[in-house]
Amino acid sequence: MAPSPERPGGVPVTRSNWALVRTVGGLGILALLLCLLGTGPFLDGLRLIDGWALAVALGIGALTTVCCAWRWSLVSGGLGVRLPLGTAVAHCYRAVFLNSTLPGGVLGDVHRAVRHGRDAGDVGRGIRAVVWERTAGQVVQAGIALAVLFAFPSPVRSYLPAATGLVLAGGLGAVLLVRAVSRSGHARWAQALRTTRADVHDGLLAHGKWLGVLLASTVVVAGHLATFLVAARTAGATAPLSQLVPLTFLALLAMGVPANVAGFGPREGVAAWAFGAAGLTAAQGIATAMVYGALVLVASLPGAAVLLIAVRHGSTKENDGRGTARRDGSDPGHGAVAVPRRIRHDRAGVLLRRLGGRSGASRLRTR
Repeated sequence: MAPSPERPGGVPVTRSNWALVRTVGGLGILALLLCLLGTGPFLDGLRLIDGWALAVALGIGALTTVCCAWRWSLVSGGLGVRLPLGTAVAHCYRAVFLNSTLPGGVLGDVHRAVRHGRDAGDVGRGIRAVVWERTAGQVVQAGIALAVLFAFPSPVRSYLPAATGLVLAGGLGAVLLVRAVSRSGHARWAQALRTTRADVHDGLLAHGKWLGVLLASTVVVAGHLATFLVAARTAGATAPLSQLVPLTFLALLAMGVPANVAGFGPREGVAAWAFGAAGLTAAQGIATAMVYGALVLVASLPGAAVLLIAVRHGSTKENDGRGTARRDGSDPGHGAVAVPRRIRHDRAGVLLRRLGGRSGASRLRTR
């Protein structure tokens, strides 16, 4: 099979096209909602945001970010790329901010994965640590959501048995496929399976790490749920919690779809459908989702400060490097490169010996 054509810079066209499709998908959902309901639902809820809602969002955001960082630190330590909790908190804040402001909703996680991998000297393990940390969070959220949707009335309650059966059948099929592939003897697949098993054992299950991962993930899910409920009340929803909680989980599950624009798109679409199907209004669902997005953005603002500090620190290091180059005697002009004095002396000695021998070099050094 021929390799995918590449653009200048070495980025495959297919990958770029997939990113474009995801962004266009999120924009398409928003455009459809705007055509059907107008701009009112998108703006009405935002006007109702007050200082109390913002303060609560900041507090909940701090708690969930610390828990995400703790979970990431646990998984990273198990995979052999140790990550201090303080560093993990800073990187998580920056990732949440980038996820909330850039298309796709995952670029912040990609950045922290690659950055940590480079700092630790193993980009592959750094990326896998973030993948497993995020996967664990999604699995716990899906489990809690499934339990809540079974326990409380919701528009999807009647479909849950069939959906659960399909999920279990898909999981069983995946297990059988993995076993068949492992027995086929294909070296590449066998190595991938061994790596996956080792990652799950060392990063998620070994030495009681699973308990910390489970606890951190549960707190994160509870924080997202609480923020969404605050958004619903702020947007004017007066329905009882027993009705709002299942609708909230449906919207949270929709956020896992990568076709979005800075988090907006599927969340608003599912919230509009779920609120309307539950006897509320689609406009109220959109207003709630928009307020939630705004609260998450405000809660991520400490990540903007972390990003600015990192940029400023990088600029300072670059300026210090230029100053050092000038002190070492390099040309201070544009594009100057610092050359150590010992290397320059050795090169000069070789040149002098070629020009006039040792005596010539001695005469030139005395001048």
